[in-house]
Amino acid sequence: MTNETTARERYEDAASGADAGVASFEDDRRGILRTVQHWLHRTPAAVPLIVLILSVVTFWLLLGSKFFSPFALTLILQQVAIVGVVGAAQTLVILTAGIDLSVGAIMVLSSVVMGQFAFRYGLPPSVAVLCGFGVGALCGFVNGALVALMRLPPFIVTLGMWQIVLATNFLYSANETIRSQEIEANAPILQFFGEKVSFQGAVFTYGVIAMVLLVVVLAYVLKHTAWGRHVYAIGDDPDAAELAGVNVTRTLISVYVIAGLICALAGWVLIGRIGSVSPTAGQFANIESITAVVIGGISLFGGRGSVMGMLFGALIVGVFSLGLRLVGTDPQWTYLLIGVLIIGAVAIDQWIRRISA
Repeated sequence: MTNETTARERYEDAASGADAGVASFEDDRRGILRTVQHWLHRTPAAVPLIVLILSVVTFWLLLGSKFFSPFALTLILQQVAIVGVVGAAQTLVILTAGIDLSVGAIMVLSSVVMGQFAFRYGLPPSVAVLCGFGVGALCGFVNGALVALMRLPPFIVTLGMWQIVLATNFLYSANETIRSQEIEANAPILQFFGEKVSFQGAVFTYGVIAMVLLVVVLAYVLKHTAWGRHVYAIGDDPDAAELAGVNVTRTLISVYVIAGLICALAGWVLIGRIGSVSPTAGQFANIESITAVVIGGISLFGGRGSVMGMLFGALIVGVFSLGLRLVGTDPQWTYLLIGVLIIGAVAIDQWIRRISA
């Protein structure tokens, strides 16, 4: 009996030790996952940066110097310059837990106003550019006032504004395109952001430089100023932000006005990119900006993300577009992979948000 009891005790001890080992392993695994979640929560731009690096390395291995060259890499920057600028405007709005479906239409209307005021009314081109910025700011103010003062949903407000601005654009311009030769001869300042600078085989346009500077300035403002902290606070919890002394109404209106000004800048960059003033250009800028924001790790629920992540998201789309084109695949594969990236980015955002919950 004693031997049987001893054997049973040894078996129970071994079983409990195994259970303890399994439990310890599970605790370690959960601890690692929790650490990763906390790190990603603190650095939301990390995931898109990792994806961007892996994408570049993958296409470099597949294509060699055909892809990984100064000219090819700066070509990607030129392709995403407009999306990067519009995405910066979209980032500000989404950080407040809103969304702006009118950014592309405001961009195009601002560019049309710049061109029409210079050629139809004979204003000095520099004054015409300022008028374009005024139109962008006005559209942003209307959006912000309806959202902040009347408490209307941002999705509905900007959807309506998109339709209004789009119709105004076509009615005002009579669907007329101002050609590149006319602009170059009479108002070259409108094509300013299309001018190029070469360095060691890399070709940069002033539009690319403007995009990078804009992202750097916004990144600093959002991280190191009271206004930037208020934007994050409103996106996280507007009621708590108001109780903490944040003027939610004024901050929201300022966000939409600044977004409108950035869209006007994008309109100016658009003229430089295509060389002409076209009321039909930039038709997919709304979707492309949201795509860059989502892939860039910015939460659609507001309060989390960085404008640098948006830039990485735009570059990821540019890398896939150019890389797959050079490989010779069907362009539809680009849309398929971008769709997978969007769903994956939202899934990762939900996983990270469990930290907050």
